[in-house]
Amino acid sequence: MVLNIYILSVVLLTFANGFAYFYFAVKIKRKYPDESQYLNSVVISILWFVAGISYPFFFPIDDQFRQFYHILGAQIICIYSYAVVLFLFVVQYIFRIWRHPEVKEERTIDNFLKKFNERNEKKLLDLNEKSHSISTDINRKLFHLIPPGVIIILWEFAIHFWADVFKQDELWGITEEEYGVWIIMTIGFTALMVFAILDYIRLSFMFEKRNAYHLMPKNLSGIFLKTLKRDEVYELAATAALILALLPIFFFPISVFAAAALISSIGDGAASLIGIKFGKRHFPKNSKKTITGYIAGFVVSFLTAFFVYSIFESSIPFIKIGILSFSGALVFLIVDLLDLKINDNILNPIFCGLLMGLLYYVI
Repeated sequence: MVLNIYILSVVLLTFANGFAYFYFAVKIKRKYPDESQYLNSVVISILWFVAGISYPFFFPIDDQFRQFYHILGAQIICIYSYAVVLFLFVVQYIFRIWRHPEVKEERTIDNFLKKFNERNEKKLLDLNEKSHSISTDINRKLFHLIPPGVIIILWEFAIHFWADVFKQDELWGITEEEYGVWIIMTIGFTALMVFAILDYIRLSFMFEKRNAYHLMPKNLSGIFLKTLKRDEVYELAATAALILALLPIFFFPISVFAAAALISSIGDGAASLIGIKFGKRHFPKNSKKTITGYIAGFVVSFLTAFFVYSIFESSIPFIKIGILSFSGALVFLIVDLLDLKINDNILNPIFCGLLMGLLYYVI
């Protein structure tokens, strides 16, 4: 573990966001008690602290070559990410808000909710049971594929191109695995900071004197319109939560990480979409989830994990791949059946990754 001033700055900034998320969780619960998902928000704030504690452990060695990356990573995460977002907000204010004051009156949470309701009311399959349309569900699942997809692509780039093709490991004095971890951590934590800022701006409508909701660009507001559920309008967005949930399992081999991450996105997507489209029998009876959805989620999760292990771990025994895949799919099914108040995007990658990771070393 390395804990120099540069890595410490990232840790402290991550902790600060953990406190901020907890503050927003309490504020939302007090102001919108019927809309609040307090337990879920508290878990997300805890994951911020877990991320901060974990960050130094991703960098086990400290020397002149690696310290360059520590400095660069800290600058990107703590300075450049905020500078870019601040610049975009300033440009947004000068060229849109200041020159066109009517835009500020248009960009309000009330108008957002009006558009949200109009969009979903036209597409809902069952107004009594759904708080969002099937197109919203599709957009959400595709959006949730982005974090694990980007991480896997970056890892493959570091292992097979940065070192094997470009021979940069010889130039910069660090291994391809170290570079892969560094670039994934840097981009991942930068994305976390950006998503956190957007969450603070989006939820600033709760503060009458500090409402900055109008600074939210129209394109970003459109993305929220397409991906949020009705009960998430007053909540911290799930995107940061998904990235935070992926961080603890990144300590496991990349095959375990990829399997758990894709189960949480592809498996969950299959369970939701197939359940909505073809499900008839609900279980439990008062639940929105269907038996068809459970089966689809389990089968797709198993096949997804099996495919991932076959690609990344082609040398391990066939039976081990089957056991790992089955265990991940089984955990996914159990989490789906329990239907806890904590978001599945948090529970699935963590618990699927933990069980598959333990079995990976035991079997």
